[in-house]
Amino acid sequence: MATVTADAPRGAAVPLKELTLRGIILGAFLTVLFTAANVYLGLKIGITFATSIPAAVISMAVLRAFRDPTIQENNIVQTIASSAGTLSAIIFVLPGLIMVGWWTGFPYWLSVAVIGVGGILGVMYSVPLRRALVTGSDLPYPEGVAAAEVLKVGAGVGGAEENRRGLTAIVISSVVSAFYFMFAKTRVVAEAAEKSFRLGSGATSASASLSMALIGVGHLVGMAVGIAMIVGLLIARLGLLPWLTAGPLAAGGAVDEVVATTFRSQVRFIGAGTIGVAAIWTLLKIIGPIVKGIKDALAANRARQGGETLALTERDLPITIVGGTILLAMIPIALLLAAFAQSGPIASAEGTTLTLSILYILGAGIVIASVCGYMAGLIGASNSPISGVGILSVLGISLILAALFGQGAADATATKSLVAFALFVTAIIFGVATISNDNLQDLKTGQLVGATPWRQQVALVLGVIFGALVIPPILDLLNSAFGFQGAPGAGPNALAAPQAALISAIAQGVLGGSLDWGLIGTGAIIGVVVIIIDEGLRRGTGKYSLPALAVGMGIYLPMDLTLLIPIGALAGWLYNRWAERQSNPGFAERIGTLMATGLIVGESLMGVLYAGIVAAAEQAGSENAGEVLAVVEDFPLAIPLGIVLFTALVAGLYAWTSRAARSAPAADEPLEPREAAIR
Repeated sequence: MATVTADAPRGAAVPLKELTLRGIILGAFLTVLFTAANVYLGLKIGITFATSIPAAVISMAVLRAFRDPTIQENNIVQTIASSAGTLSAIIFVLPGLIMVGWWTGFPYWLSVAVIGVGGILGVMYSVPLRRALVTGSDLPYPEGVAAAEVLKVGAGVGGAEENRRGLTAIVISSVVSAFYFMFAKTRVVAEAAEKSFRLGSGATSASASLSMALIGVGHLVGMAVGIAMIVGLLIARLGLLPWLTAGPLAAGGAVDEVVATTFRSQVRFIGAGTIGVAAIWTLLKIIGPIVKGIKDALAANRARQGGETLALTERDLPITIVGGTILLAMIPIALLLAAFAQSGPIASAEGTTLTLSILYILGAGIVIASVCGYMAGLIGASNSPISGVGILSVLGISLILAALFGQGAADATATKSLVAFALFVTAIIFGVATISNDNLQDLKTGQLVGATPWRQQVALVLGVIFGALVIPPILDLLNSAFGFQGAPGAGPNALAAPQAALISAIAQGVLGGSLDWGLIGTGAIIGVVVIIIDEGLRRGTGKYSLPALAVGMGIYLPMDLTLLIPIGALAGWLYNRWAERQSNPGFAERIGTLMATGLIVGESLMGVLYAGIVAAAEQAGSENAGEVLAVVEDFPLAIPLGIVLFTALVAGLYAWTSRAARSAPAADEPLEPREAAIR
């Protein structure tokens, strides 16, 4: 297992370490670290961080102490850790069972089974998508590309001078990004700027998170996605918010409170409707490549059985294993749902309910894996609106239950039982969503560093297992220590768990008969209009587009998470236009990519460190652990100072990168990833 034989690019057989025991152990260790941090931050503020790049950096530092580490081995470590870290997004659903009063804690093996089965399904669904959405598409995959660049620089792929300059670019931008992230925690400069104000008879708000990682993501995703997100943002902020806030403001509501409440309870539902329509259209557009991917996988399986040798970089898990695992997974799912349905109204129609629920999981899994993989390719796993997918998932199963048992049952206990069942089904589907969203990023990284797909897919399954074993006790610990806002008996320090609260409210709204379907419908109409415009642009110009999914994200996500992505996209576009005029355009563009990668690396690493600092402060009994690094409170100049410093640092980095890229390095012969791995 530790060593395999691969074909080098020039035909010679060489030993290559890839899926190794030490790599698996290191990946498991990082799983515990990153998953704990992600679970805590996700429940506290509703945000999780990407773990692939921090895992890659740590892996390279650790494995360097061993003999013959390879770029592919480091890739396996980041694959395991990122798979498990991403799976922690299950916190956007499972705490809902506490909030609605169905659970009082997280039953360990039941929680492990739900998380693990959903995650493994996500891996299996994403296997045929690799050919459709990774090797057969031009999606940017910003985080996958960034992780690959980090691994390549660490392994010395490329000429010596180019590698030196690339490493310098990553280190300098990482340090700058990390510096601002941690300096902002002192509250001397702001992490974000936000202002609500009246607009016409209504009101709106403007906000920006001063996050260099978002600038880096924007640089990598490009202008088409950036423009689409700006369009969605303008629809939400200049159209929907002023329209929807006019009534509450006329009734005497405070501007800040009305804007925040309206966005959370109305605009996000409109955005979910737009995402839903865009998701369906996206699936229809990529169904051809998906079918081709499945056919290619079947052909590869037949070739393998016939004794034909496939290139290592084209060897997925056999499609027979993939299909068999998906079908076999329906057995534990059926048993889990059956155990869950022993009480309440579901018991009276158990067979029908279970059959429809399993078919829903099977079908929705295909759709959601495809759409989430596409979203990850479009703007990256960290910025994908996975909670929007959760909204659509819980809507679907809630409608099925409402059709079977009606809405607004007189017995509150019966309604609670149906809501809990809907959340349980959604938790399984959400596991598919989170993992497929991350997997294709990892597989893109693997493609760029010459990894073997099936080994990486095995590593993804291992990551799911490790994550499933770790997440429930962390959830139980946080529930015991703090509780969740809105749950019975929650204390004053209860964690907000905002996505879980929203998804639970939707299930209660559908099954209780109080959900405003007009909001979903409005979003769907917006989605249809954008799709028509997008298709017109693509067919009329051949080069311009307006991706409907990105527009939906711009409506759904808070402005502070979307504004800097288009700004980063513009900065990247301007830089790349400049790079085209240099003596070595390819080198100049790569240095820019590495600089943008460093912006993501620095903030990601500091996210891990800060989570550890906050957790230590909580354990020490701090009453305000989230502000543990703050040296001032309500500093009046924090926002202007933050904007000036942030802008100066970003501009300075682009100026430095331009100087570094002006002269091309000596033309050393580049090393291929597999060749560099065994130097």
